[in-house]
Amino acid sequence: MAAAGARPLPKTLMFYSMTSQLYRMTSAYCLRFQRGTNVPSHRRASTKTPAEQHGQKYCLDLVRSRDYDGFMSSILLPEEARRSSLALRAFNIELAQVKDSVTQKSIGLMRMQFWKASVEEMYRDEPPNQPVATELWRAVRKHHLTKRWLLRIIAEREKDLDDRAYRNLQELESYSEHTQSSLLYLLLQCLGVSNVHADHAASHVGKSMGIVTCLRATPYHSSRRRVYLPMDICMLHGVSQEDFIRCRREQRVKDVVYDIASQAHVHLEHARSFRHNVPPAAAPALLQTVVLEDYLQRLRKVDFNLFHPSLQSRNPLLPFFLYLRSWKTTY
Repeated sequence: MAAAGARPLPKTLMFYSMTSQLYRMTSAYCLRFQRGTNVPSHRRASTKTPAEQHGQKYCLDLVRSRDYDGFMSSILLPEEARRSSLALRAFNIELAQVKDSVTQKSIGLMRMQFWKASVEEMYRDEPPNQPVATELWRAVRKHHLTKRWLLRIIAEREKDLDDRAYRNLQELESYSEHTQSSLLYLLLQCLGVSNVHADHAASHVGKSMGIVTCLRATPYHSSRRRVYLPMDICMLHGVSQEDFIRCRREQRVKDVVYDIASQAHVHLEHARSFRHNVPPAAAPALLQTVVLEDYLQRLRKVDFNLFHPSLQSRNPLLPFFLYLRSWKTTY
């Protein structure tokens, strides 16, 4: 038995120290936008207008409520890229939620057209009076973001309004490349990174993100009688969409999940194979690998049962794991 007053183990000390520091970083960043008087004195010369403060807070709140993993990853970016990262993630959320918020495809197409026009206007320095658009315009000007990546995300989200299952795994990977990978390319630009190895890693991380997102969203979509998992893998194991809608847990259903999750893991490992050639400055943009690894490990522990209750809750240690990987400057 340890003597009274003995010091905690070094690992315990490190855990509490990192967790406390991450909490302080998150709290300080969020509180910065709740009061106009808390702007550090050395920045008073560049005081934001009320419209800018509203746009920044709007993006912060949107990402924190709809993409908490992305929010934590953004907080861990260098300060000069943090605000732009939140703007990009808010832009991605705005596009992603169109599909679930409209009942008619024509209305969804109108919203996508708004964002296409908005991007074109940003590059003419005439952004629309919309909080996400104004914040994205700021990021475009500051980091000289490539317009092609923004338009590619919109175009792919627009195609996804057809509301059908992916025909095969390759189609899901292509969708993920055009959406999630494009977002990561833009984050790399925010960090000032131009490196072919970082781009290759981002491509595979984005594909893994898209596949994992499809898996994680399946319980929610199934409750609305929708299934988007690749049809070729479902047919290979003799599984119908109705099996997922009824939340069945037979082995053949788990086999479908295993095959899809395995491909996500392949992309994750492929991305990490570039680790020694990717510059350290790029690592913060690829922190989502921690989230992917955590979900895939938890999915394996429940024998690939997508509907297991433990998968519906967030891992409370995930912020610590993100901070630890950030501290090590790796992904």
